[in-house]
Amino acid sequence: MIIGVVGKPNVGKSTFFKAATLAEVYIANYPFATIKPNSGVGYVRIDCADKHFNVQCNPRQGYCLEHQRFVPVQMIDVAGLVPGAHEGLGLGNQFLDDLRQADALIHVIDIAGTTNEKGEPVEALTYNPSNDVKFLEVELDMWYFQILKKGWEKFARTIQQTKEAVHKAIGKQLSGLKVTEEMVEDCVRKLELNPEIIHWTDDDLKRLATELRKITKPMIIAANKMDIPGADKNFERLKLEFPDYHFVACSSESELALKEAARHNIIKYVHGNNNFEAVGHMNEKQQNALDFIKKNILDKFGSTGVQEVLNYAVFNLLEYIAIFPGGLNKLTDSHGNVLPDCFLMPPNSKAIDFAFRLHSDFGNNFIRAIDVKSKKTVGKDHPLKHCDVVEIISGK
Repeated sequence: MIIGVVGKPNVGKSTFFKAATLAEVYIANYPFATIKPNSGVGYVRIDCADKHFNVQCNPRQGYCLEHQRFVPVQMIDVAGLVPGAHEGLGLGNQFLDDLRQADALIHVIDIAGTTNEKGEPVEALTYNPSNDVKFLEVELDMWYFQILKKGWEKFARTIQQTKEAVHKAIGKQLSGLKVTEEMVEDCVRKLELNPEIIHWTDDDLKRLATELRKITKPMIIAANKMDIPGADKNFERLKLEFPDYHFVACSSESELALKEAARHNIIKYVHGNNNFEAVGHMNEKQQNALDFIKKNILDKFGSTGVQEVLNYAVFNLLEYIAIFPGGLNKLTDSHGNVLPDCFLMPPNSKAIDFAFRLHSDFGNNFIRAIDVKSKKTVGKDHPLKHCDVVEIISGK
């Protein structure tokens, strides 16, 4: 699973990415500061299973703060897109192609309207951020359409002559975008497209492209720069204007500042909380900055929004669940680490799927599984729930 961070230049994408991953990315206040896609590891936050057993876990990957487990997720930060990117404007199709591998998208917008359509700085609240939501939809839809349209006439004639199933042929053609045959079949039925593919129009292809984009690149809107006065009014307006999207109030700079302060032992901060605790010495400038964040972001919106955005992308858009491997009588590994692992599993995962995730031998020699929290024995088709602790019993 890969989460892509997208948006036009200079809206705080790289700051959001660094706040989520603490990766060393280049941040500058001008368009195209990011040229190549940055790759890093973010962390989703869940209630750790260790609290259920009254123990303290020892994560092998990620970390745990006050029984909140942070599980790693791969992220990419793609260079800024501008209107006309699918036609090669800005830095063009190169960066759309970087998004092929993404399973879900975080669209970072400048909710305070301090950047125009090209990503150039303008006076706050003078640019309408709703334009950015619309333009990215267009760019992504046209990207999918162009891939569909390339060599379409020959492609359609071949399908007509060979009698190959339409959904299978298009599924193969768009497999690089994570499109499946089942998705195509459902969309063709939903759009009531002509059974004879050779009669499909450009409008038909555009509608199909849009539907497939929505399924394969689900998106959440990170309304960044909420710390700028007046941004909250834009935020409420855009939520009403785009009811199909989930908007989260964000201040990437605030999250980054809090994480840096925590890293330097100035404060204690559990990422995503609505508060922090001062534990170290700070100068007047640092004190004022933290007071500002507390009053204008945490108290007002409940968090900086960064953690909420990433969690929503993984657990709501993609509907993944977190599963802990553990033994009914032993929660430790061979090194004595308590609940060292936590795996993110696709929706509708069953016990047998988790067995294969742990090791192919566990799956091939599966006997039964145990729901460790309830101490119940379950079969291979038992549906897993978020934050389950599961022991796999195999023949080897």
